[in-house]
Amino acid sequence: MDITNALPVECISHIISLTTPRDACRLAVVSPIFKSAADSDLVWEKFLPTAYKLVISNSVSSSSLITSLSKKDLYFHLCRQPILINNGTMSFALEKETGKKCYMVGARGLCIELGSAPNFWEWTSLPESRFPEVAELAYLLYFWFFEVNARIDTNFVSQN
Repeated sequence: MDITNALPVECISHIISLTTPRDACRLAVVSPIFKSAADSDLVWEKFLPTAYKLVISNSVSSSSLITSLSKKDLYFHLCRQPILINNGTMSFALEKETGKKCYMVGARGLCIELGSAPNFWEWTSLPESRFPEVAELAYLLYFWFFEVNARIDTNFVSQN
């Protein structure tokens, strides 16, 4: 008996959603029915973080363009293109194979020793940076130590 004809696409989608993004992509090449099931929003919604809508709504970038994507396209968009959040002080992305959340804290989101002293730091914009501003140390010769601290809300990070 051929399983692809015995089970509805929704059932196959549910089974695939219990795997990983990598497995879903592999299963999509098994047959046309598996491709339809593996590409469904039901599958990719499970791979997206539970609070992805909140993260996107708080992003600095255009959230209307992002939310118009299919769930699979949104997943891979977030893997390739980190979005800026927290007024541009952090970025959010997904790790491609597992879907784990990846956060990066920009210089303005850090507590840098003497960071507000204008004679030590210059806040500039670099076209290749994902963040609006970067901190550039103006006088490295005067430093004997370098201390950087950051805090991140534990609600942001993945479980385990």
